[in-house]
Amino acid sequence: MAEVVIPIGPQHPALKEPVNFRIIADGEKIVRLELDLSYNHRGIEKAAEQRNFIRVLPLLERVCGICSHSHATNFAKGVEEIMALEIPPRARYIRTIIAELERMHSHLLWLGVAAHEIGFNTLFMWTWRDREAVQDTLEEMSGNRVHYGMNEIGGVRRDLTPAQIQAALSRLPVLEERVRQYREMVESEETLLMRFRGVGRLSKEEVLKYGAVGPTARASGVDYDVRKDDPYLAYAEVPFNVVTDTSGDVYGRTRVRVGELGESLKIVRYCLEHIPEGPIRADAPHTAPEGETLSRYEAPRGELAHFIRTNGTDKVERIDIRTPTLANWTSVAVCLVNQNLADIPVIVAAIDPCLSCTSRLTVVNRNDGTAGVVTFDELRRRRDRQWDRQELR
Repeated sequence: MAEVVIPIGPQHPALKEPVNFRIIADGEKIVRLELDLSYNHRGIEKAAEQRNFIRVLPLLERVCGICSHSHATNFAKGVEEIMALEIPPRARYIRTIIAELERMHSHLLWLGVAAHEIGFNTLFMWTWRDREAVQDTLEEMSGNRVHYGMNEIGGVRRDLTPAQIQAALSRLPVLEERVRQYREMVESEETLLMRFRGVGRLSKEEVLKYGAVGPTARASGVDYDVRKDDPYLAYAEVPFNVVTDTSGDVYGRTRVRVGELGESLKIVRYCLEHIPEGPIRADAPHTAPEGETLSRYEAPRGELAHFIRTNGTDKVERIDIRTPTLANWTSVAVCLVNQNLADIPVIVAAIDPCLSCTSRLTVVNRNDGTAGVVTFDELRRRRDRQWDRQELR
């Protein structure tokens, strides 16, 4: 076997963000994938620990632009749990509406990107046209198209007016018809069927073994969704179905996401039509008692987890973020094996990767190549010693 190493990234025309792939191939078949996720580390978790609860929410929205509401809501939900603070029903419904609009925004964006990867640019333009209606609704409700800034500890910052609710409801029939067309297209369009069926297959056993989440897991028959299995916000009151598939390939992940578009439309319509009256925030204390929690949230890409520890101050002592993209990377390495080189773009795109979500830092000894754990104080001491040496020169 003559193995060939094909480097992709960290700067590459096909990549929107920096990541370093090393594809090892034998002819046209992929033997294995070597992946470096830590090319760019932003240190958001450590920066979050230096800010109070008010200032940290806008920062956490910047973990990921497409999932900005997911991170802010998950953090606020966790801190409110430690405070034993219950937010008003109207705030729960508003958070749910924004969450499902964000899911639609994410899935429409993904469907367009997936179509673009196989040269189906007509579908790319259609889905991004419909995504504009979703973003227009988000902008009317929050004032922003990407980072919505709706959350605060104890509820939401903005209420929905009757005019905003009516404008959102007026857009839903067109979106419902378009999603129905996309569902039919996925079932019958030859371009999609030829490029997606049987590609990047992942069995249910492999999903459970490697911890895949979200549409990636549900496309392999894993009926798991945090909104159903551990309800939060208004999900316990809203009727909706968890969309699953059994094909376990890129085609199945496409069907799941298109199906979830329809379910999100149902959730948004229900919440807009049944939104309770009342206040949009509860009075929250400036500090949180000592405590810790694992806050879970079904982001568009899958289960998002925030581990939060508080120490009686107005800041978190520790926050650790496990994003769905980080959970799904191992499944990419598994389902790329024995696939064709030409299928790399659609297999990687099928998990809807967000590389900025996966920023991690690994400390490696230059002398022997071993990796280890270094405390923040030790990093600071090493930094100071490096600066001292530069001053001496």
